[in-house]
Amino acid sequence: MSYYSISHWDTTEWNDEMEELAREKYVPMVKALGAESVDMVRTGELSFIVVTKYSDASVAEAAQARIDAIRDQAADELPMKMSGVERGSTFASG
Repeated sequence: MSYYSISHWDTTEWNDEMEELAREKYVPMVKALGAESVDMVRTGELSFIVVTKYSDASVAEAAQARIDAIRDQAADELPMKMSGVERGSTFASG
């Protein structure tokens, strides 16, 4: 089954430039490491989640060190910080 990583982020501001940077830079970077999809979902005025889907846990685990570096880069480049992350395999899907 597929494997997911869901990271939670808080930011001090939100603007179109940040959204464009996410679409143009960060989504392609993560996909280049083997992710099948990357969805950034705004969950509040200044919060969002990143839902990353991999084909399986081994692909996600192989990418993890680079994903950590990308997260650090994003937190340095933008006014945001990661507040949590969950990971796991699907057991049912529809």
